Amino acid sequence: MATLTVSVPDSVEEWIDEKIRTGEFDTSSDYFVDLVERDRALADDDAEELGRIVEEARASGFSDRTVDDIFSAAVERARAKGTLRD
Repeated sequence: MATLTVSVPDSVEEWIDEKIRTGEFDTSSDYFVDLVERDRALADDDAEELGRIVEEARASGFSDRTVDDIFSAAVERARAKGTLRD
């Protein structure tokens, strides 16, 4: 197993220490491993969603809509999903 030294602000250390005190994690290493595993899972989910979007786009064929129409629809779709970023 590799060793990694990480510097964090005091508030982060206090947060992790509280997680250990309450028994949610045994060590700070366990906390960081869990954090990385969750991040990886999110990245995998994002890649799968992107793949589904690409496949859906390919299956939909050609469109007579303009780029502006398509972009507006994409903005509305993101807004409806709550994923629109300003």
